[in-house]
Amino acid sequence: MKVLAFALALLCAGMVQAADAQKILFLGNSITLHGPNKGIGWDGNWGMAASAAEKDYVHLVAQGLQTGGAAPQTMVRNIATFERQYASYNVDELVKETSAFGADLIVVAIGENVPALTNETCKIQLAEKTAALLKRIRGEGKPLIVVRSCFWANAAKDEALKQACQAVGGVYVDIGRLGQDEANFARSERDYPHKGVANHPGDKGMRAIADAIVNAVRQSQGKAP
Repeated sequence: MKVLAFALALLCAGMVQAADAQKILFLGNSITLHGPNKGIGWDGNWGMAASAAEKDYVHLVAQGLQTGGAAPQTMVRNIATFERQYASYNVDELVKETSAFGADLIVVAIGENVPALTNETCKIQLAEKTAALLKRIRGEGKPLIVVRSCFWANAAKDEALKQACQAVGGVYVDIGRLGQDEANFARSERDYPHKGVANHPGDKGMRAIADAIVNAVRQSQGKAP
């Protein structure tokens, strides 16, 4: 009975172990999910430009957080439209859909498609709009929220994302160093006719992103990476 009472107390306090998350929501852009597009030579329906679905960071994170039972359920959504139109984006449909899913863990991987933040006002607005989006999606639940920086590091965007993460009590993961290593790009692993595809993380880059996220989740719960 004491064990049960303790478990219930943790649940009520919102301290459920994220490494035991049963439902993970991924919100991102083409690095997270991109459907087939013959015009750019991309045939996959997973994170561009991993060589296979199981090698993109989404699948690797889900695998890395599996704790012996069934693999976590995942919901993966490309919200590049929010990146490009964060000031006017209508979040209602996304919130309705994601709320029904009821994630234990929310992984946010955006920023690359955000237009250049040319002044402080733009940076503040991106931070505020991102935080507002995450608060709406979180709702009354207590999921762990993980926000990663841009793969293609950008000081202004990354600072805004960090501020948004702090505003919702999330865990911020700085992966800027990964984009400084040529080996992490898809163009280092295979030839792509389209430079945009080639500029995405390849299998090594995807693995590095996944490792950073999984380690951050474990560390947030006092677990060794």
